[in-house]
Amino acid sequence: MTINIKKCTLEDLRKLQQVSYETFNETFKDQNSPENMNAYLERAFNLPQLEKELDNSSSEFYFVYFNNEIAGYLKVNINDAQTEEMGDESLEIERIYIKNKFQKHGLGKYLLNKSMEIAMERSKKKIWLGVWEKNENAIVFYKKMGFVQTGAHSFYMGDEEQIDLIMIKTLL
Repeated sequence: MTINIKKCTLEDLRKLQQVSYETFNETFKDQNSPENMNAYLERAFNLPQLEKELDNSSSEFYFVYFNNEIAGYLKVNINDAQTEEMGDESLEIERIYIKNKFQKHGLGKYLLNKSMEIAMERSKKKIWLGVWEKNENAIVFYKKMGFVQTGAHSFYMGDEEQIDLIMIKTLL
């Protein structure tokens, strides 16, 4: 079992789109209508949108590989790329997505540790994320990893308003 990580570049755009569709769909399709899923997937993961995000110097994407196959990815944001105003001392984990067949191999923890490493390299004091209030497995995982819920915000899946819990971890 080998786990590797690679920073994504514009050359990875189509692979990023494919893994984004696959992981988001696997994670959320059973709790959302097909119409809302399709609307979100088209808005969030179309090629121009992903290219814009990859081009943003305040955002970084990383593929995680399990035995040389893309198993998922991490997206982190700093500065004005953060989806909420959290200040210059914070790094946002916007996405940690792992394909279903690669779950339970420690890859989420691996990517979370990578985000903490990035935050410390950039002298950030906090990392934060938003997690859907109905994603109980993820909430338990983040609490186990030292995150504390500090608030909530609205997230739109198509035309349906959902609530994401804001969770923060203070770095030493």
